[in-house]
Amino acid sequence: MSLTMFLGGLQEGLFYALLAMGVYISFRILNTPDLTTEGSYTLGVAVSAVLTVAGHPVLGLICAFMAGAAAGSVTGLLQTKVGIHPILAGILTMSGLYTINTAVMGGKPDVTLTKTTIFNKLYEAFNINLQAFNRDRQAFTMAKEITVLIVGAVLALTVLIALIWFFRTHVGLCIRATGNNEAMVRSSSINAGGMKVLGLAVANGCTALAGGVMTQSGGFATISNGAGVLVVGLASVIIGEAIVGKRGVTIGLMSVILGSVLYQCLIRLATSLNVFPAYYLKLVSAAIVAFALALPMLRESFARRFHRKGGAKHA
Repeated sequence: MSLTMFLGGLQEGLFYALLAMGVYISFRILNTPDLTTEGSYTLGVAVSAVLTVAGHPVLGLICAFMAGAAAGSVTGLLQTKVGIHPILAGILTMSGLYTINTAVMGGKPDVTLTKTTIFNKLYEAFNINLQAFNRDRQAFTMAKEITVLIVGAVLALTVLIALIWFFRTHVGLCIRATGNNEAMVRSSSINAGGMKVLGLAVANGCTALAGGVMTQSGGFATISNGAGVLVVGLASVIIGEAIVGKRGVTIGLMSVILGSVLYQCLIRLATSLNVFPAYYLKLVSAAIVAFALALPMLRESFARRFHRKGGAKHA
């Protein structure tokens, strides 16, 4: 794998780590299958793109998080107040968000961003410094790559620290308890429904933030940007847990960042080999997720065979 390919995988892995942390919150902490992800990711894309074009890239990221949190709250309310099954609630919200996302983008299927993104502003700062080095274009290109990497690392680290702190607070512990044993939480006079709504809001806020960052990084937004991102988030969670194991929330959140980076590097490696056509990407992604899900069972099966062989030798 070349340096450029590795940097690209690392960059996208850090951006998608925000998505993976959102998926981890819903699927692992809340123990709830949330299919709002693809809709809230695209909502973050749309909000960030529109505000970035208006000249407010930082505000675009903040509003993307808030919009995603609102979408997650709707899913939570459908589950807790209306009594709709979690999967159906997520599908309903995701379907409704398609219209909302299109409306946010002004009825257009795509939006091209101008040079007002947070990345372009930092690129300009690097360009000023590079003028002192006779405008070395190779150094400028590397500076751009490093800028994206730094932004991704700072965002991922900031969200990680914020989530670790949040889930150690009283409210955060109540959310974790709701995911572990909702009946016990209700018997303790804690509003389990409210905790679930809040947890889904935080999860989808992180998802939408990932969409907002990715659209500013890519420089464009389309209404189909969210297609398949749920698989990306699940793959990151599963790969991270396969390596680190299922542990506490703090280690779990850290592991999904590792899983996200590894997943993106694997995807880039698979596509660079030119073994499969470009349209095989989704199938390759599904195969990686399936293998990661089957890995614990394969380990257990291997361990059983090993013990059986060891017992037979001693006999």
